[in-house]
Amino acid sequence: MSDFSFKVESSHKGMLARTGVISTPHGQIKTPAFIVVGTKATVKAMTPEMVKAAGGQAVLANAYHLYLQPGHRVVEQAGGLGKFMNWDGPTFTDSGGFQVLSLGSGFKKVIDMKGEVPLADKKERLAHVDDDGVTFYSHLDGKKLRFTPELSMQIQHAAGADVIFAFDELTSLLDPYDYQVGSLARTHAWADRCLAELGRLRSKHPGRPHQALFAVIQGAQHEDLRRETARHLAGLPFDGFGIGGAIEKDRLGDIVRWVNEELPADKPKHLLGISEPEDIFEAIANGVDTFDCVSPTRVGRNGSFYTYEGRLNITGAKFKKDFTPLLGDCDCYTCRHYTRAYIHHLTKAKEMLGATLLSIHNERFIIKLVDDIRASIENGSFQDFRAARLKKLTKY
Repeated sequence: MSDFSFKVESSHKGMLARTGVISTPHGQIKTPAFIVVGTKATVKAMTPEMVKAAGGQAVLANAYHLYLQPGHRVVEQAGGLGKFMNWDGPTFTDSGGFQVLSLGSGFKKVIDMKGEVPLADKKERLAHVDDDGVTFYSHLDGKKLRFTPELSMQIQHAAGADVIFAFDELTSLLDPYDYQVGSLARTHAWADRCLAELGRLRSKHPGRPHQALFAVIQGAQHEDLRRETARHLAGLPFDGFGIGGAIEKDRLGDIVRWVNEELPADKPKHLLGISEPEDIFEAIANGVDTFDCVSPTRVGRNGSFYTYEGRLNITGAKFKKDFTPLLGDCDCYTCRHYTRAYIHHLTKAKEMLGATLLSIHNERFIIKLVDDIRASIENGSFQDFRAARLKKLTKY
């Protein structure tokens, strides 16, 4: 019997935006929700207690990175991802599909939403795709690794995450249409293999909590491919769906809508890899329930912090004697106890505490934004709230 479920609680008139509750073996997630990224079983610069205090409901780790360090069997012996990292809430694990792009055609490239960066030369890549799986060369020591849908399921099953993702091929916007078609055929075949392997693992370990398996929808910027793959995967017994791929920023809403118009309304949808406020509003308006991104802690480690008007960088000279909080009405631990001047000093001095304090603020800012969006959907004010917040944005 599955102890995973999703219930839609309210929806916004005239759009796909909705609120709901995802129930997992390790607790509930009120949606829409931002899932905090802890790639290697850690949220960079933050403890799990800090993530909880910032309002985080769930964390997401990455199967590829856990396989490299410390090894999925170590995580399994520790009692699973949550116990290993001292996180008592729901957990997600990505399949390793992102590394197909980041170590393959996007290796050493800035992966953006415009598709303007040329593909990496095949001789330079650390990931090579074929119909059976992917050959990786470890970015740590160059060791040759063979990743298949079956191995991805074995890693994620051992990690014990509540929500896991089917192994897929993430393509670039620069990949031609014919390649995208072939890639989707591979991803569909891999989806079947993931279902079969997880079924085998569940039979082998019947006492373990149910893991929800999400399919991943690819198709780049092509409406016909996005809708076709959504219809195909909707017909398979997945618990939910991830929306992946390199997405042109100005078409994000359209692409999410195409997919969600084809997928069953009673299953949760997760958008992989977004966290900027305008993207969050667009995704939620078009039916996304959860999403994740490394950006809040990444930009924090680089000295930037979120405000209602956009991101600012704390290293600016104007902050040296600014004894106000990062954001005046923010309720995060950083803003309640520290000033811009102090964090400016920490960052300029390259003290690790600066990255921690900025990361705490950035995670809380995004989590609170999504909490407020959820409330606005419930009370019917989403459109007004969205317009008011986006009108202020000038620095993203």
